[in-house]
Amino acid sequence: MKRFTHRNEGFKCENCEADVPDAVGTCRNHCTECLYSKHVDVNPGDRAAACGGKMRPAGLELKSGLPNRIMHVCLKCNFERPNKVAEDDNQDALLNLMEKF
Repeated sequence: MKRFTHRNEGFKCENCEADVPDAVGTCRNHCTECLYSKHVDVNPGDRAAACGGKMRPAGLELKSGLPNRIMHVCLKCNFERPNKVAEDDNQDALLNLMEKF
């Protein structure tokens, strides 16, 4: 059974070094600037994954023509996980990701 642990923590992005703030009204799980994530969870928010690899944004799921979820792929172990698009995500980065697919 998957469990969700609410985490709302800011962090320094290991990919672009941006200071990523706490999320507003949700959990923070990827960089708002470059959209990279980190493979730290087995189940969302548990921080139980031993991998620790960077997860690149590899695609977008659209809902009503708008980005809804970012598909992330771990560069270390190839694990894949979707993450919800955040309100404060860099719109240019989202558009660039949309254009690739």
